[in-house]
Amino acid sequence: MPDDEYEVLIARHGTRTGTRGEAFLNYELYGEPDAPLTTDYYLWVVRNSARTIVVDTGFDATAATRRGRVVLNHPADLLRRMGVDPSAGHPVVITHAHWDHIGNLDLFPASQFWIARAEARFWSTPVSRQRVIAYFTEDRELEQLARLGEEGRLTYFDERADIAPGVAMQRVGGHTPGQSMVTVRTSAGVVLLTSDVVHFTEELRDERPFVSVTDLPAMYKGFWTVKQLLESGAIDIVVTGHDPAALDDGDLFAPDIAVIGRI
Repeated sequence: MPDDEYEVLIARHGTRTGTRGEAFLNYELYGEPDAPLTTDYYLWVVRNSARTIVVDTGFDATAATRRGRVVLNHPADLLRRMGVDPSAGHPVVITHAHWDHIGNLDLFPASQFWIARAEARFWSTPVSRQRVIAYFTEDRELEQLARLGEEGRLTYFDERADIAPGVAMQRVGGHTPGQSMVTVRTSAGVVLLTSDVVHFTEELRDERPFVSVTDLPAMYKGFWTVKQLLESGAIDIVVTGHDPAALDDGDLFAPDIAVIGRI
């Protein structure tokens, strides 16, 4: 396999069934009845024979239980099942700093972390502590993130960064100021890991903003960016951040784990 071609593993660690009204911003404006909506929780691994890259670290099980989520797998167990040793110093991409995406930073004591500069800066500002924004974070995890910066273990970028040959990170914003997504070259085509740029397939299709948003125009622009990438042929496969159907984007590798472009 070429040095710039990878397999992408999609690993589900939790789930929750809520309602559409809880998930979509101002849902009543659509004139549709409310209904159940399942949200699944994932982390992702990008790897080939030369390197392994972890994309987000999932949620902390204690925080998840307190928030009413069902813990299907501990992220550490999922990583082991995928053959990933968190202590080995693999680079870790942080798409944004919400509680369900940075819950296990301490599992990676030797890793360097990539994050958008706008994201890292935002969580130390007064507005980030307002209740409707801070609800989606855990204080302890933000403190861990800040310590990583103090230790020189955060690599910052502004708009785009090449993490490795064939793997790139792009800041989009909207959901959070530094919300980012990741493109990966695979044998199945170029995969876009949207993270929370797009939570659900219908969110992208119908351009329905998610309830948690720091910049609404940027969130809409994020939808348009993903659609333009698809229409231009720059990407081939879109893996959304929380859709229960995300595992269907790949082939089953193990329970709750799917793979795209299997090596």
